[in-house]
This record gives sequence, C-alpha cells and structure tokens, in this order.
Amino acid sequence: MRSIELLSPAKNLECGLAAINHGADAVYIGAEKFGARQAAANTVQDIAALVQYAHTFNARVYAALNTILEDKELEPARQLIWQLYEVGVDALIIQDMGILQLDLPPIDLHASTQTDNRTAEKVLFLEKAGFSQVVLARELSLEQIKAISAQTSIALEVFVHGALCVSYSGQCYISEALAGRSANRGACAQYCRLPYNLVDASGSVLLENKHILSLKDLDLSEHLANLLEAGVRSFKIEGRLKEVSYVKNTTAYYRKKLDAILSGSTQFKQASSGKTSFYFNPDPQKTFFRGATDYFINERKPDICSYDTPKSVGAYIGSVSAVDSSFLELDTNQLLHNGDGLCFLDKEGGFSGFRVNRVEGNRVYPLSMPKIVRGVHLYRNFDIDFDKQLAKTSSERKIALTIRFSETPDGFLLDLSDEDNNQVSFPCVAQKEIALKGDKAMDTIRLQLSKLGNTIFAVEAIHLDLSEPYFIPSSHLGEWRRLAIEVLENLRSNKYQANLDNRVKVLPSYHPYVDNKLSYLGNVHNALAEAFYKQHGVTDIDPSFEKNQPSDVPLMFIRHCLKYSLGACAKYPGEAKILTNIPNEPYYLLRDGVRLSVSFDCVQCVKFIKKC
Repeated sequence: MRSIELLSPAKNLECGLAAINHGADAVYIGAEKFGARQAAANTVQDIAALVQYAHTFNARVYAALNTILEDKELEPARQLIWQLYEVGVDALIIQDMGILQLDLPPIDLHASTQTDNRTAEKVLFLEKAGFSQVVLARELSLEQIKAISAQTSIALEVFVHGALCVSYSGQCYISEALAGRSANRGACAQYCRLPYNLVDASGSVLLENKHILSLKDLDLSEHLANLLEAGVRSFKIEGRLKEVSYVKNTTAYYRKKLDAILSGSTQFKQASSGKTSFYFNPDPQKTFFRGATDYFINERKPDICSYDTPKSVGAYIGSVSAVDSSFLELDTNQLLHNGDGLCFLDKEGGFSGFRVNRVEGNRVYPLSMPKIVRGVHLYRNFDIDFDKQLAKTSSERKIALTIRFSETPDGFLLDLSDEDNNQVSFPCVAQKEIALKGDKAMDTIRLQLSKLGNTIFAVEAIHLDLSEPYFIPSSHLGEWRRLAIEVLENLRSNKYQANLDNRVKVLPSYHPYVDNKLSYLGNVHNALAEAFYKQHGVTDIDPSFEKNQPSDVPLMFIRHCLKYSLGACAKYPGEAKILTNIPNEPYYLLRDGVRLSVSFDCVQCVKFIKKC
C-alpha cells in the first residue's frame, strides 16, 4: 500500500506541535537561516523538540532551507544541515543546487517548489540527482500531474490549501527589482498583494485601485481522491507565516477529508501512526480565508482573483436589511456572538470592518458604528466562539494498543502490541492469590491496565487469559503497565532511529540537464550551483537576477491571465463580464510612480510583468 502524507506548516514549535496533534503526517519548518520565510526562523533546539515529539507518532519533520545562497553562506549552510541531521530532521527542502555539492550527511532532499517543477523532464532530472520528493508547481492541472507521475518514480508533493503566489514560484523577481528584497532569498515584499490602476495603451483606466495580482486562496479539498489517483503522495498546506489557530483548523479539516478517503482503501494508507479525534468542527473559512479557488486543477476559471482586498474576508454571513444609529439589522441564518469581527466592501470600493459589541437576535450593535448602507453583504473574518474552541484542547491523537494479560509459572505476563506491529512482553513476577470476589477482581485488572493517561496510546482491545480470577493490588498493576509502556515507547523510538540511520548519502550525478543553457531564471547564485549545472552538461550559465539584475526582462511569469479574467480574451470570449470592451494593448499597472507593463503569450497562455 502507498503511504499518503498530510504535510502541515509550522511557523514555530507551538504550531509544529499543534500540527502533529491535529493529524499531520509531516511538518515543514524553517531553521535559523536560509528559509524562504525570513520571519519564520527557528532554533535547532526548538526543531529538535518538534522532531522528538513527531517521531513518537512516526511523523516526519522537514527543514526548509529553500533560499538561493551567497558563496559565503555555503559553509554556514553546511554546518546547519549537519546540526539538523544530528537532531533527527527527516529531510531538507532546498532550492539551491549548490547544496548538493557540499559534504552532506545522509539525509533526504526534497526539491522546493522554488525550483520550478512543471515538467516530467525537470522532475526526472531531480529524481536522478538524488532527490526523494519534489514539490510540484501550483499551476499544474490534474492531467499534467498524471503525466509527470507516469514518467517518474519520485514522491510527488502538491499544495492543496493556502495562499497562492501569482507568479510561478522561483520565477518572481519584482520584489528584488523594486525593493531590493529577493523572494528567492526569503524577503518577498509581496507586491502582488498591493492595489494598482490598470490602464490600456490609450491611457484609459480599466480598473482603479484594485488588487489585480492578488489571488484567492487555494482549496483542493474536493479533489483529493483524484489527486491520489493521479499519483500524488504528499498533500501540502501552505502557511509558515500563519498562526496556530490556522494550523489547527486546516490540518484537522484535511485530516478528516483524507481519513474518509483512506478508510477501507486497499491502495493507500496514512503515512504516520495514530488516530486523531477533534473537539471542534474544522472549517477553513473560520481562520485566515481570502475566498477559495481550485486554480487550474481541472480547467481555467475567471474568478480566481481577490480584486477588492488581499486580507482575510472569512465566511459570507448575509446582508444588512436595516441601518439604525446604533445597530444593524441583518438578514442571516448564522448565529453571531459578542466579539465577532465582521467586514464588508464599502461604497468607495474599500474593505472595512467592525467588532460586534452586542447581539440581540438579528440585531448587531457594533463597538463603533461603521459607514454602511442597506443591502451590503457582510462577512465574518473573526468568529470569537470558534477561536475560543481552538484556544482550548481541540484534539487528541492516540496510537491503538492491544493488551493481553496472561499467567505464567512465576506470576503473569503483560503483552502489548501497537497498531504498527511493535510488540513487547513484560514479565510480572508475583505470588498468585485467588480473589474472593472474582468478577470485581477481573474488572479491576481491566481497569488498571487500561489507564493509559497521558501516554500516546489508547486501548483498542484487552484480553485476560487467566485460569482463575486473581487478586492483584492496583499498585502492582499500575507499575507493570507503566514499565511495559516505557519499554514499548523505547522500542518505537529505537526502530524509528534505525530507519533514520539506514539513509544513504546523495551521491554526485552527471546525467544531462534538460537544457544546455540557463538564463537568470535558473537562479544560479553561487559557484557551487554553477559547478553543479556544468557537471550536468550546461555550457552557458547566466548569473541569478539578484547578482546581475538584467534589464528589460520579465519580472513575473503568470499563468493566471488578466485578459481572460476581465473578459477581454479573444481565445475564450464572454467567460467573464468585468470589461465590456476589448481594450488596446499593451496594458500597464500603475502605483505610486511605479509603471509595470503587462504582456501576453496567448499560445502558451502565460502573462509577463516587466518594469517600464
């Protein structure tokens, strides 16, 4: 059976622990340096604590070192990698091929989505180079994923939820060009989330002060079964900058979705151990939520942008039916609470919000009365009741355990067997004393052996193989159970460590790259990365954009087509209604003195952004 992984993000140790407790099979987390989210760095000590906890459930921890590196950073990166290996990190997520030229420990390597993994040829190259898992580009369709899976053997990882970069990952240079902050070095300034004016070649304003490049959030929760059949092994949730409530909620949501698919399957199984129970009803719209899109998984769709705001809008709850000086009357079937946060699009086209001070039926009394009119649609982007549920213990993860208690000539034998077929036998030397009250004695044995408390185990079945009902003090039973559980936990830990110790180093490879030339799009930022590609037959290598900043080149490569979304596409006319006339090309994006040109390759259905 193929192991299927739910991969959750961790901003910090708290988020990582929450991810494991809410059903993640693996967690990805940034280390102290060299991660693509500079604001989500973590000490090796914190990562070690996460590793130790995750491994108790056979869950894995991946460290993200997915920036391109300066030459002077290669040795510090090597040292950090060895530190991560020594604390038991399962794999590294990397972008810079110079890392493969370092003296690496025997640790698995995953190719970040920043390496622009769109084709079977590229994925096969990475597989031959020694990578064990590849994160595919978010823009791929189900058919494209199937094609890659059919031509490769490597584990395929796919984003299924969270924020979308409008440009192909690893191919966005606008932040570096405009602010000197490289997305490939973990410092993206997120120009895609800003408002722009869109004008055409004649100077006509087509859209004013709209978030033209800001996409809704990805949600492929209804496509998981099809992705499994397409060959996906790892389902990834985006969010290394998100708070713990988001991690809990989204991980739980996808855990339940996957469990429903895996239950009874003869092809697929959960990649880690333990069953997770939840004390709340997961709902992605109740934590950070920009609106949802399934992007390109099946076909191109026009409504993937969030033009009005890049912020979390939450779930639609209804409309305003009346406005008074101190309250709003709502047309809604939702139960609202004091302290909820509501938001709406105001008459100027901006997004506004307010906090609910008091609720009386369908009347809402804001803490501060907003400028709002009848008929406005309202969204709840903060549900205080849901937030309180997540702030408490919101899940429990336990490994199924079968207990057998039998008698021996010297006393008794306590056998434990967990869901991963780990077995221990613990001899319990004791004098046998037949109980005066047989039924009560047997109940006491069952009860005491089942008290697993704060351990990672939960009793699935208990069998008593005794010829007589014996009286055994509860203190003896409790101590035997505790010692046997300790032996089982050590066995599990030693077995996991043995698997880690059996990993092999990635060896040098010399197979040809997919092309013999690399432009700035290759992100070759150091001498070792250049040596890697030369070793694989590339003869013409340009330096990275960050090193050279070539002029008049595209800064963003975007599959989302602006013309298509606005209804100005000649290839697919009439599928969107935002514009009624076909504007004159080229288009421009204007903001605070910045002028960006928008051009189109209609054969490839790709849009390019350049600085004018």
